[in-house]
Amino acid sequence: MTARYHREFDEDALRAGEHLFRQPFEFVMGVVSLKTLPAADRTEIAFAGRSNVGKSSLLNALVGRSGLARTSNTPGRTQEINFFTRGTGLYIVDMPGYGYARVSKSRVKAWTALIRDYLRGRASLKRVFLLIDSRHGIKPNDLEIMKLMDTAAVSYQIVLTKADKIKARELDQVIEAVGKIMSKHPAAYPFIIATSARKGLGLDALRAEISDLCEE
Repeated sequence: MTARYHREFDEDALRAGEHLFRQPFEFVMGVVSLKTLPAADRTEIAFAGRSNVGKSSLLNALVGRSGLARTSNTPGRTQEINFFTRGTGLYIVDMPGYGYARVSKSRVKAWTALIRDYLRGRASLKRVFLLIDSRHGIKPNDLEIMKLMDTAAVSYQIVLTKADKIKARELDQVIEAVGKIMSKHPAAYPFIIATSARKGLGLDALRAEISDLCEE
């Protein structure tokens, strides 16, 4: 991976991440309105991305449970903001996919409004991991979400998915292109994590990053 966009973790950090995700995560609730959000009483990190970016597969691989987040070949399957927790110290939030869904325009509009309101007003949200398909790079609807998070001063980090689907040289080119775009966005965290849910690539770094956020 291109060095300037890659964060190195020492063995202690990697072990802390492994330990965090060795403990079981459980589904708490699905939210369709901000009125029903759980109490903001712990560290919260969220996963966002275009529909069919591989978000559910990555979440399942991250926690080591095949059925925690539902996967589907139908884009737009996640229709709620889903909360998962490990004990009392961390919420992992699975946000609805954006950009494409086989549902009505009114439903898509409602999901978009929910995402925007959540990002603007959740004080316990430490970081959003914005998932980008490594085969396609950043698309216009990704830029819309990035601008929204810039405006709301919500820290976010780019996570490339499906990195096993392209050659190493092509992956480096995608990282360079994404990094140049990212550098123009003030709320973007400067490091990129390339992952593959199928191969396990980058999961140790992602776990370590989340563990580090829990320690802050």
